[in-house]
Amino acid sequence: NDHLSRTITNRLYDPNDETRIAQSIILGIGGAKLVERLGGADIYHLNEGHALPAFYYLKNKGVGKNQLVFTTHTPEKGGHEERFGPLLNDFGFFGRRYRDEELAKETLGGNHLNYTVAALRMVKKANAVSKLHARVAREMYKGLSNMSQIIPITNSQHLNFWQDKKLAQAWKKGNVNTFRSRKKELKQQLFEEVLNQTGKIFDPGILTLVWARRFAAYKRADLLLRDLKRFEQLIANSKYPVQIIWAGKPYPGDRGSITIFNRLVRYTKHKTNLAVLTGYEIGLSKKLKEGSDIWLNTPRITREASGTSGMTAAMNGSVNLSTLDGWIPEFIKNGKNGFVLPALDHTLPHGEQDHLDSQNLYRILEEQVLPTYYEKPDEWSAIVFEALEGVIPQFTSARMATEYYKKLYQ
Repeated sequence: NDHLSRTITNRLYDPNDETRIAQSIILGIGGAKLVERLGGADIYHLNEGHALPAFYYLKNKGVGKNQLVFTTHTPEKGGHEERFGPLLNDFGFFGRRYRDEELAKETLGGNHLNYTVAALRMVKKANAVSKLHARVAREMYKGLSNMSQIIPITNSQHLNFWQDKKLAQAWKKGNVNTFRSRKKELKQQLFEEVLNQTGKIFDPGILTLVWARRFAAYKRADLLLRDLKRFEQLIANSKYPVQIIWAGKPYPGDRGSITIFNRLVRYTKHKTNLAVLTGYEIGLSKKLKEGSDIWLNTPRITREASGTSGMTAAMNGSVNLSTLDGWIPEFIKNGKNGFVLPALDHTLPHGEQDHLDSQNLYRILEEQVLPTYYEKPDEWSAIVFEALEGVIPQFTSARMATEYYKKLYQ
C-alpha cells in the first residue's frame, strides 16, 4: 500500500468523516477477507457497527442472515455512526456499487445510513451487554421495523488474569487475616506508583478510594468535587481519613473530558492525600484494583451499558460504591456486598442529577463507608467476601462465553 493508505488507521476515532469511512471499510471488508483466507466461519459476530462493511461484503458473497450476529456496546450517540448513504456508496462501503433503489432500502430519513440500525436488520440475533442496557437499547429502536430482538448478555472479566493469586487463596480458605495482610501489601505496591508519579506518600492503613476508567462526560470523574466545601471536609476528616486516586484517559478530541482531567490535576497537586495518575494501561489498572478499598463508579443512569472495572475490583477485595447503572443492578446488595447511590429520575436536568448524586455520595461515605471500614473491620471483611461470592462466577468470562455460545451463536 502507498503511504497515504497506510495512514488511514493511524488515529482511533479520526474526526475526519472520510477517514472514518475508510477505516470501517478496512476493518470490515479487510477483516471478512482475512477470515475467508483462514477458511471461513460458521458465525460472523460484529461488535458495534464500525465494521459494518463486513456484513455487506459477506451478504454479497452469499452468507445468510442465519450466520450473522451483532452486539451493541453503548447507548451513547458516538457509538452509533450515521453517514450520508451516497457518500458511503462512492467509497465502496457496501462492497459493490448499490443502485439507488437498493440504497433507499438501507438508509433512513435524509438518505442517511445508521450503522447500528443496518446491522440489527441484517442479523439473526443481537445482544446488549447488561440487562438494563438491553431495555435501553430496545427503547432506542422501538419505532423501527425489521429489527432483530436485542437480548442481554452481561459483560464479564477474566478471573485468572485479574485476580491476585494470594488474595484468591486467602478468600477460598476463608482466612480473613491473611486476606487483610495481602491487601495491605497490594496497597503498598500501588502507593509506590503514587510516590513515583507524584512524590506523595500514601498510608496503607488509610481507606483508599479509586476512580479509574476512560474519561467521558457521562462517567463524571469530578462528581466528588461538585460541592467543594463538603468535599474538603471529607478529605480533612482526621477521625476517618481517606486517600483518593484518579486515573484514566480522555479522547484527544473530547475537550470537555480533557478539561475535567486537567481540573483534577490542578486541584490535587498540593493535596497530600489526593493523586491523579497517568499512563492508564492494563498494568496500572491492575494495581489500582488490587490496591484500592473502594471502587467508585459514577455514571449517569442509563448511560453506562455495562462497565467492567468494578467486577475486577471486587475480585481483588475492593468494594463497589456506585450509581445503579450498567451491570451494577444485577450484582449489588446495598450494604451487604457494596454501596449504591439512590436511583434518580434520569430525565432530570444534569445539574440537578449531579447535585443530588454528589450529596448522596458524601453522605454514604461519611455515614456508612468510612465508619464501617474503621470501626467495624469484621463487617467490612464480610462485605468484601460477600462481593467476591457475588462476582465469582457470575461475572467471569467463562459464564459470558457460555451465554454467547448458547444464546447468540446457536
